[in-house]
Amino acid sequence: MNTISLRPATDDDLPLLARIYASTREAELQLTDWTDQQKAAFCQQQFEAQHKYYHDIFADAQYLLIEQDGEPIGRLYLDHREEEHRVIDIALLPAHRGQGIGAKLMQDVLDGAAAAGKRVRIHVEHNNPAMHLYDRLGFRKIEEQGVYWLMEWKPAS
Repeated sequence: MNTISLRPATDDDLPLLARIYASTREAELQLTDWTDQQKAAFCQQQFEAQHKYYHDIFADAQYLLIEQDGEPIGRLYLDHREEEHRVIDIALLPAHRGQGIGAKLMQDVLDGAAAAGKRVRIHVEHNNPAMHLYDRLGFRKIEEQGVYWLMEWKPAS
């Protein structure tokens, strides 16, 4: 069936959201000599800091869980600002990456922004494998900010 849907994340979803976050750090943590326990503690601390930061800075954003056939597989955080739609974060669990799910969700975000006559912006780490997707969707790098690119998509005029 493979029905993709979105629903608001709740406090009950925090352990799942922490697991999704940790999955995005696996590759870089493989380069450390930390124990699994140290890696888990680091990821939990980083998740909690990120979660608090996002909710402090983007208080009115939508914090959504991505579900496939009712099972949570990722997260999508969106902030609909007056001048733009900001993708704060999008992440899928490893088993669901590379299947077009992220591309479909991002296209839905772009379609919504185009209908509203707004641009879309997202921060992307320089080495993020999804950089190819953002390029393909028409995002352009507009500013380098440390290890991130601020990328922007504009609707056709």
